[in-house]
Amino acid sequence: MVDAFLCTWKLSDSENFDDYMKSIGVGFATRQVASMTKPTTIIKKNGNIITLKTQSTFENTEISFKLGVEFDKTTADDNKVNVWRGRAFYC
Repeated sequence: MVDAFLCTWKLSDSENFDDYMKSIGVGFATRQVASMTKPTTIIKKNGNIITLKTQSTFENTEISFKLGVEFDKTTADDNKVNVWRGRAFYC
């Protein structure tokens, strides 16, 4: 199933994104920058390791993880999350 998502994704629209960010407590300045950002995400697979690269004028990130293995991640807004089987759990 992962193979269907292996490519380069470019954001074309983010309707109501500012309202969403406001509802989860993102500050005004960060919302303004994020609302104008149109990131590109590159998804690659090497064996059972998935790599996600996200590139934008705001920030570039890269994360690699092994399929089916729990891992910790810090989000762009500095939240600590635990990821297990595609679900993020906030600490």
